[in-house]
Amino acid sequence: MYYVHNAQMRLYIGGLPYATTDAELREAFEKAGAVTSATVMRDKFTGRSRGFGFVEMSEEDGPKAIEMWNDKDFGGRTLQVNEARPMSEQRPPRHDFQRRDFHRRDY
Repeated sequence: MYYVHNAQMRLYIGGLPYATTDAELREAFEKAGAVTSATVMRDKFTGRSRGFGFVEMSEEDGPKAIEMWNDKDFGGRTLQVNEARPMSEQRPPRHDFQRRDFHRRDY
């Protein structure tokens, strides 16, 4: 028996209205194709939306969703939609700041 692996694309969705639920995000992106998962990211302490989320869908439907939703209005806010990148690729590494003794007078 052979199994066909459907490659998935993970999309970053920025600019979400803070009241958006996972179900609303899924429903919106299902207009472009089948959604595997839709998650609005929340603050781990307060549970409030952080204003962005992720949607997983097929590599075939992902570009359609980007075209359909990027720079479009959703609940009064403009979405930024693009292919999600691994954390290591998102930004350059932070500088390794040296610890300073602020009680020492260097003047």
